[in-house]
Amino acid sequence: MAKQTFTTGQVLTAAQVNALNSNDFNQTVSVKTAAHTLVVGDRGTRVEFNTSGSVTCTVNSGIFDAGDTLVVQNRGSGAVTVTAGTATVNTEGSLVVNQYGSAILYFISASAAILFAGAAGDITGITTGTDSGLSGGATSGTVTLRQKLEFDAETGTTYTLVAANLNQLVTLDNASAITLTVPPSVFSAGDVIHIAQIGAGQVTLSQGAGVTINSTGATATAPKLRANKSAASIICTASNTFLVVGDIS
Repeated sequence: MAKQTFTTGQVLTAAQVNALNSNDFNQTVSVKTAAHTLVVGDRGTRVEFNTSGSVTCTVNSGIFDAGDTLVVQNRGSGAVTVTAGTATVNTEGSLVVNQYGSAILYFISASAAILFAGAAGDITGITTGTDSGLSGGATSGTVTLRQKLEFDAETGTTYTLVAANLNQLVTLDNASAITLTVPPSVFSAGDVIHIAQIGAGQVTLSQGAGVTINSTGATATAPKLRANKSAASIICTASNTFLVVGDIS
């Protein structure tokens, strides 16, 4: 129900009082099937969008007063973006209301509003950690996280792993024998680095100072990749302690 105005001394009828009470529990709903620019009649109501494509809900100045509120809700599959027209709209989260979502638009002046989006406990943003091996993220809607293997091509006869090799496949390619050193104080428990020999030079793992390597290799602390195109994973099981598993000798 839109905002009603009464005069001093006016006696309300039963119907007016019932209408006011009813709106406390069951706000007037206007359904929009296209983009909509808010009008004075939207004050105190629920503006519901039901579209299959993305639309905007535009907010202009001079329409509402400080303290006015309304609810923007979305029943359709198309996202609704609350857009500042001539008014200012601020929010802590996103200005996008996705399907089955809602947000409260609260005016602090005739030209400025705050959008309170999301219920308590809702996820308003997902950011992947730099060491997660994942990419992707969002502040609203459906979030897709992807794990895509990255590569580090090394062609020398010696190489020492670095922090950036976490979750990577380090390829080692040289005609001569290659020494791969696992350094101390770089990786933590749960970290994994993948390695592959893609040349004739056999790869031998070497312990950095203070590092312990465990494996089923002929020399447990210095396993070798068995042959060209062999691969293995180096798993940090504790501080400066690693387990090497794969096609090793």
